[in-house]
Parts: sequence; structure tokens; C-alpha cells
Amino acid sequence: MKITVIGGGSTYSPELVNGLLERTKILPVRELWLVDIDPERLEVVGGFIRRMVGAAGSPFSVELTDDYKQAVAGASYVVTQLRVGQMPARREDEYLGKRHGLIGQETTGVGGMAKALRTIPVIRAIAAEMHRVSPAAVLANFTNPAGLVTQALTDVLPQGQGIGVCNVPITTRMSIIERMEKMTGTKIDPARTRLDTLGLNHLSWHRGFTLDGEDLWGQILAETVKELRDQKEPEWDPDWIEKNRLIPNYYLQYYYHTDHKLAAQEKWPPSRAEEVMEVEKRLLAEYAEPDRTSPPDDLTKRGGAYYSTAATQLIAAHHAGQGEVHVVNIAHNGVVEGWPKDWVLEMPVNVSRGKVEPLPAPPLPKMCFDLIARVKDYELLTVQAAVHGDRKAARDALLAHPLGPKADRVDAVLQDLLETNRKHLPLFWEG
Repeated sequence: MKITVIGGGSTYSPELVNGLLERTKILPVRELWLVDIDPERLEVVGGFIRRMVGAAGSPFSVELTDDYKQAVAGASYVVTQLRVGQMPARREDEYLGKRHGLIGQETTGVGGMAKALRTIPVIRAIAAEMHRVSPAAVLANFTNPAGLVTQALTDVLPQGQGIGVCNVPITTRMSIIERMEKMTGTKIDPARTRLDTLGLNHLSWHRGFTLDGEDLWGQILAETVKELRDQKEPEWDPDWIEKNRLIPNYYLQYYYHTDHKLAAQEKWPPSRAEEVMEVEKRLLAEYAEPDRTSPPDDLTKRGGAYYSTAATQLIAAHHAGQGEVHVVNIAHNGVVEGWPKDWVLEMPVNVSRGKVEPLPAPPLPKMCFDLIARVKDYELLTVQAAVHGDRKAARDALLAHPLGPKADRVDAVLQDLLETNRKHLPLFWEG
């Protein structure tokens, strides 16, 4: 098996490799290809990963390249975790929102749109080349905004071969397990559990949890409501959660508590990008230590808990699984009654050897659907804008987004977005 990681110079890559090393009995990996256009990062991260793999007995080779076409040829799985414009572009996304009194964030609102416009043409080109030279390969996309980017791949890759992956569902499931273990004093194998989640990436609601098939959601809700009522400033309204029996994805704070998030931005710097840039400096220095063969503790400060688990469990289940439930981003293909079948949703799927099948899921309440529908309209318009360099679609996307500018400000925001990202958005400036 050949696995290719595009964005291999990411500081996340060693964690992904740890997951592969833990699963060598399941995954017959012989070649791991790391692709990155930043030669210095690739040398540092790639060199560290080679030492990690060597310390584990060299079960597979590690190849470093800046040529994604060579790297995807013959691959069984391709993981995309790239960032067009690198961290400085993320910082620009955050301050773009702040300049205009809007949410500044890399996946939500105007910042997320800027990132999507930069990213979609690049990942579509990678996916098209992958499918041309390795038609059976599966692309696991971790690049944010993961759901929107995966939506942009639905006309490039067959159903089930382009999967968006996020660590929020698995982090939520593991936090519930940890809470239950403290309550019962009993260790719980995560494979015995299942989290029911539905919505869009970073815009979803958790609505069920089972252990060995037994429904424990009522117990989890009761404990969550109690904890919230004990807090001086609760993250969510406990009465709302108790009444609706839903726990929101924490990114929904940008929609439900917008003023609070805007007030927090006024305390910048540092923004989250600026914090991460400092963490990455330390991580890269530690990765460069010639005797280091295991990831440093600082990696936990980078974010992305359980990233390795989510990625490698998905690949292992697809390669040799007998049927596991994962929460991923995929076109639901009509299993959510009444919702357009081509919508990419974040939802439970059954993953087995060579198959990823969305599981039937009842729709969410109308109050959730209405927000999803507005954001999905924004996503579809953003895909159109990114693929064609369509300024009208980009303007309409900004107007469609619940966190976007008002009509009298939309042209100024769009012009700022395009000018700020000019070198990364050639389609918008050609001719």
C-alpha cells in the first residue's frame, strides 16, 4: 500500500504517522509519500518522520517530494491537509473579519470563505489527477473548511471516494467516554460506542450516544444540563439543551453567541493564527532535534486532538474493516429524508472494506435545518465562485452567509477579500 499526504510538512504529520505505525498489522503500508511546496518544512518534518519510522523498525519507506502528481500515482489513499498561503494567510483571514466588524475565523464566515476560495481549485486539481492515475484511490480531506471543500469534490470523485474528516466528532465522543469512565470507574472501549451527529462541518448537533447498542443519551443530557447549571457563565443555555435534547457543536457559538465572539476579537493580538504560529516555531525546532524519534508534548497545543485516530481508523476500516460507524463529511445521497441528496453533510456512515455508506438519519428540527440551508446556499455559491472565478457568485455567497456583511457593506468586504488574497486567486483577476 502507498499512502500520500499532501501538506506533508504540516506539524500534524508526525501524529498521523504515529497512527500508521500503531496499525501496521492492519495496514500493509510500504510507501509513505509526503508532499509539500515548502522545502524547509518538508526537510524538517520529513526528517523527523523518517527517524520515527526508523525507530519503529522501518516498516515502510518515507519519500519526500514537491511533485503531487508523482506522489498520487499508484496511491491507495491520499490525505489532504494543506494550507494555501500557509499560516500568514490564516492570520489574514482572521483580521479580514475583524476589519469589517465580522467574525474572523479560518472556517466560518468571511475568513472561511477566503480560505475556501484559495483551496478549492488546488484540491480539485489534486483529486482529478489522483482519480486519473489511481482511479480506485480514496481521498481523505482534512483541509478546512472540510465540509465545503468536500462539497467541491462531488463532481470530481465518485461517491465514497472523497471524504471530509474532522476531529470534532471523535473529540466529542471521547469526551463523553471519559466522563462516563469517571462516573462508573470502568474503562470503556471506544469501539463499543456510537455518536449520532448531523449537520454540516462545524455546524452540527449531537443527538444520540449508545454503548453496546444501549441508548444512553438521556443520561448524558442530564449530566450535561447539570454541569451547565453549575457554571457561572455556561457555554450553552441548559434549558435549551434540556428542551431540545441536542448538544451543539462548539463552533455554533459563532452563530448563537456572535456578540460575545466579536468582543473577544477586540482583545487581539494574538489571534488564534498568531498563537499557532508561535507553537509551530517551537514544534519545528523540536522536530529538528537530531536524536528525537517521538512527537513532543507541545504537539497537544497545536489543536486537532485525536486527528491521528480519526484519520488512520478511517483508512484501516476502509481497507479491511467489517463495518464500523464513523462520522464524516459526505454527500448523503438521499438518506436524510427531504434534504437535497447532493448536499455534503457531517453524519454517521458505515465504513467497511472498500465502502463508505451513509446511514439513514432522521432530519433535524426546522430551527436547525433553516440555519443549515442558509449556510449550504453559501457553500454552493462559494464552490461556484472558486471554480469559475465568479465575482457575482462570491458576492451572493457573502450575502447568503448568516455571519456575512450587510448588503451596504458587501462590495467593500468582497474587494478587501480579493485584494488581500490576490496572489492566491488568479481566476478572479485574469483578464
